[in-house]
Amino acid sequence: MSLVLGVDSSTQSCKVVVVDAAGAVVRAGRARHPDGTEVDPGAWWRALREAIADAGGIDDVAAWSIGGQQHGMVVLDGDGRVIRPALLWNDTRSAQAAADLVAEFGADQLARRTGLVPVASFTSTKLRWLRDHEPDHAARVAAVALPHDWLTWRLRGFGPAGESERGPVLDELVTDRSDASGTGYWSPADGAYDRELLVAALGHDAVLPRVLGPREWVEDSGGRRVGPGAGDNAGAALGLGAEPGDVVVSIGTSGTVFAVSDERTVDPTGTVAGFADADGRFLPLVATLNAARVLDAIARLLDVDHDELSRLALAAAPGAGGLALVPYFEGERTPNLPDATASLNGMTLASTSRENLARAAVEGMLGGLGAGLDALRALGVPLRRALLIGGGAQSAAVREIAPLVLGLPVEAPEPAEYVALGAARQAARICAS
Repeated sequence: MSLVLGVDSSTQSCKVVVVDAAGAVVRAGRARHPDGTEVDPGAWWRALREAIADAGGIDDVAAWSIGGQQHGMVVLDGDGRVIRPALLWNDTRSAQAAADLVAEFGADQLARRTGLVPVASFTSTKLRWLRDHEPDHAARVAAVALPHDWLTWRLRGFGPAGESERGPVLDELVTDRSDASGTGYWSPADGAYDRELLVAALGHDAVLPRVLGPREWVEDSGGRRVGPGAGDNAGAALGLGAEPGDVVVSIGTSGTVFAVSDERTVDPTGTVAGFADADGRFLPLVATLNAARVLDAIARLLDVDHDELSRLALAAAPGAGGLALVPYFEGERTPNLPDATASLNGMTLASTSRENLARAAVEGMLGGLGAGLDALRALGVPLRRALLIGGGAQSAAVREIAPLVLGLPVEAPEPAEYVALGAARQAARICAS
């Protein structure tokens, strides 16, 4: 029986699944990551090894692949050493750098060239911040990797001189098209790096990971096949088996809405990020700041747990008697209203009840995510079915109310580690090729 291993190295933790030929998880492991928006990649490396050990090791697997958080900046010197802690996707210090890049090249041109309009999340803006604020560090950069690229390189046996089996061979860095498409210097249109944009960000050229196709593979030091990996959202889509017409609505602390599409999208407003997926298609994505935290806030206000919040919401009629919650508790990214606040409208003596407030919270949260669907529709992305995942999708009220608010048939797959499962599915494919 052939076993394969899939990894999800997320912001919070590292999850590992070992899967058999039928796709069933036979064992699993996990380890925590440190908190913060600036993290020593060595902590991820330690967590990956701990999670693999917790899952029973790697010796009996035929292939493996790593999915992980997107955009994080891992900069290496010529000896393969990490120059400074990685800046993660949620580190916002590069907001001005993003504005500077847009001012230099124009939003329309950047969207055409890379599918993205820079915001602080993307790797190019973090490199520009490094150039402007830590020029000595920037000058030492010989290679730039993303979290899953660097972990793949290390697990294959490469790394700093004297600390690895195979040495600091920077040309052995590999990535995939989904993660490359979140850098701000790779083109989904032609599948090539845009070196002019890299130099504009970092100040000079550098080694970038070779972009493998969805079914290409390399080997680790033990002769096992290694897949190209994926960014976390693309990995989740692969793990879910999402197809064109499917839109994944991920309801975590924040929200993401992403669709599998045969066609590339270009959005000069920057609302929709024109990512590639892990399967040769595209993955246009919209992010929202307010998702499950909306339910958390109203549950605290009503002094109930989430099961009771769900029961209250389902006891109210659609529309919550006219009570409407605008859910921008932490500002909002879609629409781009960073200074917005939440508000409760339509309060009357009749409408102001615990049941209606719970219903308004669910409808308001889903309405915020629905703005992401509207942005995808406006670009012509076909949407036929919504797949709800994430902690917020476990609410019975969310699952029942979602079709009414989103205007689509809705399915809520069983909770699972879909990013790790997507990586395992990729490993299984290359194992069979």
